[in-house]
Amino acid sequence: MLLHIVLFEPEIPHNTGNIIRLCANTGATLHLIHPVGFAWDSAKLRRAGLDYYEWVPVQHHTSLPAFREATAFSRLLAFSTKGTCAYHEMAYQQGDALLFGPESRGLPAHVLASLLPEQVVRIPMQPTSRSLNLSNAVAIVLYEAWRQLDFVGGR
Repeated sequence: MLLHIVLFEPEIPHNTGNIIRLCANTGATLHLIHPVGFAWDSAKLRRAGLDYYEWVPVQHHTSLPAFREATAFSRLLAFSTKGTCAYHEMAYQQGDALLFGPESRGLPAHVLASLLPEQVVRIPMQPTSRSLNLSNAVAIVLYEAWRQLDFVGGR
């Protein structure tokens, strides 16, 4: 697999639906770390994902450790406002797992503490800004990573 998108306890179905479309268009695998804040068969999820819903291999995991045990990935990179490196300064690799936190609170401190500082990456924003929309953040990072990988599999 080229890249893994990992959503830690996502809360909003239409964001996850949009990310399903992103994964379908880039060839990324989507992983959801439970609990999720919506029913998996939510109409909002299906509407946002349109017909891409069936094209994306979505894997569900009971916890982040369960994801780590079940998935072969080269590196885990977490995206947070607390990151030390900007997303465009990273050299992405095939098999990277790109981890994003829930919409209302971001990745918890214990998750960030379990990683090396160079594994915590940020998206630059204005100093007074708090956060980006989850699906927008995933789009920014996923397309930069895929660009660095020469859009393998794309046209």
